[in-house]
Amino acid sequence: MEKKGKRIVSLVMMMLLFFIVIAANFQGCFSAASQTTIKGKSITPANDRGGSAVFPVTGNVYPAGHYSVILNIGNPPKAFDLDIDTGSDLTWVQCDAPCTGCTKPSDKLYNPKNNRVPCSSSLCQAVSTGQNYNCDTPADQCDYEVQYADLGSSLGVLLSDYFPLRLTNSSLLQPRIAFGCGYDQKYLGPHSPPDTAGILGLGRGKASILSQLRTLGITKNVVGHCFSRVEGGYLFFGDRLLPPSGITWTPMLRGSSDTLYSSGPAELLFGGKPTGIRALKLIFDSGSSYTYFNAQVYKSILDLVRKDLSGKPLKDAPKEKALPVCWKTAKPIKSIFDVKSFFKPLTINFTNAKNVKLQLAPEDYLILTKDGNVCLGILNGGEQGLENFNVIGDIFMQDRVVVYDNERQQIGWFSTNCNRLPKS
Repeated sequence: MEKKGKRIVSLVMMMLLFFIVIAANFQGCFSAASQTTIKGKSITPANDRGGSAVFPVTGNVYPAGHYSVILNIGNPPKAFDLDIDTGSDLTWVQCDAPCTGCTKPSDKLYNPKNNRVPCSSSLCQAVSTGQNYNCDTPADQCDYEVQYADLGSSLGVLLSDYFPLRLTNSSLLQPRIAFGCGYDQKYLGPHSPPDTAGILGLGRGKASILSQLRTLGITKNVVGHCFSRVEGGYLFFGDRLLPPSGITWTPMLRGSSDTLYSSGPAELLFGGKPTGIRALKLIFDSGSSYTYFNAQVYKSILDLVRKDLSGKPLKDAPKEKALPVCWKTAKPIKSIFDVKSFFKPLTINFTNAKNVKLQLAPEDYLILTKDGNVCLGILNGGEQGLENFNVIGDIFMQDRVVVYDNERQQIGWFSTNCNRLPKS
């Protein structure tokens, strides 16, 4: 299992966008945010400047177990560290309301200032899950509940406030964005509460900060991240930082789960050879540190890896607690690259596009633990109820720019050094 609140949801929860929000209407949310200040002037959605904003990222796959970014909220602004999650829509922070189950001290919580989104706002309705919620009065507050299968839940109220953004052209904007203020957090089982103050929801739904910025005409509905294999990286909104060429693109799938970043179908190659694993449905989810395949695919991959390791100087390390399947050598391993010659590369071949492949070297699916053992960063999704979906987690995205282009309905990637911030 993933550490520190890694979120892989069951199929049901993924289809429900990971949350339930008590609903109603959309105009109320944006009525106060239909204009955005920029150097004393105002712009409207019709102008669609299509700028970009870049944010430094902290964290790693192991041992941190997540990647996070700091966003400012309010005027004067207050900094909040948020877990980057393309697998859900709603952005929320821990709330001083007072707060049950909050992990941050009171001075790090968000303090509401009579800025609730009313139940009559259609944003509430847009993020509801089909349940018939009715407002007693149009001024009722908009309550929400976000649920994650192995993390727990956050219960709170929908608010709106300023999110100051510095664009790459040096313009400072202060759009007013709707987000959740969570005042009741619950955590499941043995998992440690997350270190962050909340979740940055970057999914495809209308509640996503991306959709709201697009509606306001500030950035295109495009988000990308570059997660370093060692530590850190960067996140960006908008498409101004994308190179004109060199990006591998695959179409997003549409359908009942089109609020998630789904792609496919795809087949899996091991060592460049077909495995017989075909028609994979894939979801790109930055909220998951590791990659999850359904039980049958997971077993096939594990069998292939173990068979290929037969006779090589690697033995099972059952006492290693970092991940379920680990190996050791006679002496502690110093670098993940020291064992890459023992493992074959994996390739995800997207069969709905010509020559579109995600090439994965051994270091792209293995981790090196603090005890010097090497572990398989591919986990059994069947244990999380993922029988119809397979989740591509951060381990497969390391040292790549991964782009979610909602304007053109495509997902792209290219390899790069994620330790360096991009030039604007």
